[in-house]
Amino acid sequence: MKWSGLLVGYITRFGLEVMCRIDKSDLHKVPSKGPLILYSNHTGSVEVPIIFTELLPRPITGIAKIETWDGWFLHWVFNLWNIIPIRRGEADMVAMRESLNALEQGYILGIAPEGTRNKTGSMIKAQPGIVTLALHGDATLLPMANWGGENFLENLKRLKRTDFFMRVGKPFKINTRSQRVNGELRQQITDEMMYKVAALLPEKYRGVYSDLGNATENYLECVK
Repeated sequence: MKWSGLLVGYITRFGLEVMCRIDKSDLHKVPSKGPLILYSNHTGSVEVPIIFTELLPRPITGIAKIETWDGWFLHWVFNLWNIIPIRRGEADMVAMRESLNALEQGYILGIAPEGTRNKTGSMIKAQPGIVTLALHGDATLLPMANWGGENFLENLKRLKRTDFFMRVGKPFKINTRSQRVNGELRQQITDEMMYKVAALLPEKYRGVYSDLGNATENYLECVK
């Protein structure tokens, strides 16, 4: 990342730390560099810049819906930060190639598999695209959970600081056990991955992944 991107990142981090009380006690568990896919639940509008800027100056990028570039400010910032735009609802091969290239260069790649914000803070069903990316990139995955960000805009209106929490799990890789990777298997693996995020969250945020008794790890292998 260029010095201008880092400068904007540090300024953004300072502003967010003024507006939020950020629990970053788990961030030491995130490696200093990639290749790594860091994936998380998507609770609101603030967790992306918090996670991104708190991990600087580590080499990090992420995937965001292309509509985010419609506004001039985020267009400018996301280009500075080398964020990768993706067209949702289709097989965006350009975004895939750019993501794989970032992994090859040793970046941490941030992804929110739910694909859209769950405005109540409760998890919704995740999309399986992350599995395709992880298999093509032979990437290690690291689950992260966050909560509190869903209250940010309301707290901001009341000039109240937001309590924002992050928890980091253990790294793993996907092993398909030589099975044919079809849509059903991709979704099963995705759900196994999302249960790892749910296990890091307080119960009220787990949503469709609330019943941890249904969690399996048939296709996930821990790495050291």
